Amino acid sequence: MALLVIASCQLMVVLDITIVNIALPDIQRSLDFSTTSLSWVVNAYTLTFGGLLLLGGRTGDILGRRRMFIVGVLLFVLASLLGGLSQNEAQLLAARAFQGVGGAIASPTSLALISTTFREGPERNRAFGVFAAVSAGGGAIGLLAGGILVEYLNWRWVLFVNVPIGLLIAAAAPRWIRESERHPGHFDIAGALTSTVGMVLLVYGFIRAAQEGWRDAYTLGSFGAAVVVLTAFVLIERRSRQPITPLHMFADRNRAGTYGIMLCLAAAIFGMFFFLTLFVQNVLDFSPLQAGFAFLPVSAVIAVGAGLASRFLPVYGPKPFMVVGAILAAAGLAWLTLTDIHSTYAGSVLGPMLVFSLGMGMEFVSLTLMALSDVPVQETGAASGLLNATQQVGGSLGLSILVTTFGTASSNETEKFFEQATPVEQRFFQRTGQLPGKWADQVLTAGVSAAFIVAAIFTAVAALIAVLAIQVRPSDLERLQGNGGGMPSPQ
Repeated sequence: MALLVIASCQLMVVLDITIVNIALPDIQRSLDFSTTSLSWVVNAYTLTFGGLLLLGGRTGDILGRRRMFIVGVLLFVLASLLGGLSQNEAQLLAARAFQGVGGAIASPTSLALISTTFREGPERNRAFGVFAAVSAGGGAIGLLAGGILVEYLNWRWVLFVNVPIGLLIAAAAPRWIRESERHPGHFDIAGALTSTVGMVLLVYGFIRAAQEGWRDAYTLGSFGAAVVVLTAFVLIERRSRQPITPLHMFADRNRAGTYGIMLCLAAAIFGMFFFLTLFVQNVLDFSPLQAGFAFLPVSAVIAVGAGLASRFLPVYGPKPFMVVGAILAAAGLAWLTLTDIHSTYAGSVLGPMLVFSLGMGMEFVSLTLMALSDVPVQETGAASGLLNATQQVGGSLGLSILVTTFGTASSNETEKFFEQATPVEQRFFQRTGQLPGKWADQVLTAGVSAAFIVAAIFTAVAALIAVLAIQVRPSDLERLQGNGGGMPSPQ
């Protein structure tokens, strides 16, 4: 029951990234977003989520993990309610950022609760397998749930649905989850603020470049400010007695490699869901419900990959699954670059999506176990927060880079319209400001294919890091087999 409560919270938090994705076309029409600015509906959530995860994990260590788990869930519920009531672009983005604050508290404390609730070895491996499958598969589940809600209600219900679920989780937590011991310490507010602001500036720079070009003054100013703020963040962390980002975590070769792999893979998976959602609805003309069902096989295949990894990790260690998983993900994304306006779901989307999903299922279990392997109990919150932070920050930063790639390729394709369009098509554009249907699909497809090329490069880099950085020691296999001593005290 404790695992059910914890996994339900993680599902709600992760699901919220993609349940909104399926509603993006409706949100765009309702609140008048542009295609490039539409990514802020995702990034407003993931940036505050990723930027504050480390602080959220620290709150659990200091104030009690169960207590902060409940606080995070309730904040998430309130923000979801406000988001569903939004009447304009600014209100929705503010609510999404507020959701990120709640998620940043709930998610790392839930992962830390697994570390202190389940015995090291097969029992914890299975718990991490469930948690990782939920984390990776929740994205596809969110697309299906979002499709149903948008089809039969409207886009606001992709946010309202969190309210009853979150209230049930908050009510069940005191009954089934034991409170953890509090560890003395203080909060690194300066580190949390500089990391979050720095990443927001960096992501804004990429998205601004997609809209206004690389020579735009605000683009260059945003990048410059990001460098200054992120440099200040590193200096603050080096001098702090209890930094929000324990830099010594990166001293372990395996853990540092794990964070690097997660950074790259998160960029790829965020991009895949974002751009495929637009492609199947705008080019293949799927309804929101059809789009949701189109992504349903992803969850099943991710569960298969996670199950395989959980079963054989004690025998082979995590490295083979990290390498093979990243290679499969890269192959799936490379296959998706072949999509065009004549593509079909069965012929061009389903196959590569399943290959990608199998690889990601293997990856998430392996990465989760490696990141928290041999971490002192008082630092499990920080370690889990750092893993989640690299996932969310990598996703936000990667998505902004992919959106920039999309914008550049789309602009180049739009220029062909002005060179090759018929007089009738030219007049249609002058009258409506919209590209004719065939050209609109062509421009979108060209941008999506270019984005998948960059996403495939991200996953190839992840495979390279796994080959060069990860080392499996005999002590690691002993812990995975349950022979490495007892688990930390759940108190």
